[in-house]
Amino acid sequence: MNLSRLDLNLVVALRALLEERNVTRAGERIGLSQPAMSAALSRLRRHFDDELLARTGNAYELTPLGTALRDRSATACDLLERVFASQADFDPAAETREFTLLASDYGAALFGAALARALHEEAPGIRLTFQHPAPSVVENTAAVLSTVDGLLMPYGVIDGFPAVDLHQDRWLCLVADDHPEVGDELTLDQLGRLPWAVYQRPYDAPAARQLSMIGISPRVEVSVQTFQLLPLMVEGTRRVAMIQERLARKAVRSAAVRALPCPFEAVPVREAMWWHPVHAQDAGHIWLRQKAAEVGATLTGNGHGHSNGKGNGPGKAVSAEQSAGLPPGRL
Repeated sequence: MNLSRLDLNLVVALRALLEERNVTRAGERIGLSQPAMSAALSRLRRHFDDELLARTGNAYELTPLGTALRDRSATACDLLERVFASQADFDPAAETREFTLLASDYGAALFGAALARALHEEAPGIRLTFQHPAPSVVENTAAVLSTVDGLLMPYGVIDGFPAVDLHQDRWLCLVADDHPEVGDELTLDQLGRLPWAVYQRPYDAPAARQLSMIGISPRVEVSVQTFQLLPLMVEGTRRVAMIQERLARKAVRSAAVRALPCPFEAVPVREAMWWHPVHAQDAGHIWLRQKAAEVGATLTGNGHGHSNGKGNGPGKAVSAEQSAGLPPGRL
């Protein structure tokens, strides 16, 4: 396919037609008359050798190819917009630009909040938007990353794209304050017997992945889409959950739960901001990556001795509460 022979305006028309399923509305959306939009549809039909929009009664329905092209055309338009919005120079104090980052609630609450504070004084006109990643981030990483400015994700989920290292964290186990079976320590046997509350991404459950590595299949009673709900799902129950230490210190003070070291060497969290190479020479994005690295270094410097990812294994004398500088028995 020779792009120099294509009219890229047809990509914009294609997206409007497939999303509106109406020639008149599609034309109004992108500022074309009804005859001009009809002509664009005819050109697209010839190019794809497909009707794309098939009349059914008084309405149009997408053909199978039209359905496949709907998301692809949206991705292509978003990518083109970002390519042509790239800048050779960037003045953070004077710019008015929006950066979009995909992140779990953990990434947004910890790194995202710190980044927003850093930008508040230095770049008052910059807007940050955080969105929850969809399953397609793993299935079609290149397409997703090309339409946003970054993805906050630990190592081990995606690979093959440039990333800015942010910080490290360790996993803790949460149980209710009044758990009838758990004392000062958890055992591997209890992890296998007790019910679980887990953070369940559409494509991965971190706790299940960690436990499977030591031959434990957790009996999941509750699955949630945000880490910050886990303390509430543990409080007053026999359930166990795994949560990052940095988030635990922020999120579980209002819940009647205890945080205990994991009774196994849990793989630490190594959080990074992943980005698409299309942003490599964009001055604004280069600045964003630099700020991300600076904020990540600050978070690492504010850690409690676990930034190397080694954590405390079974039998260590230092409790999770002590390592966090908190009173014994409660986070």
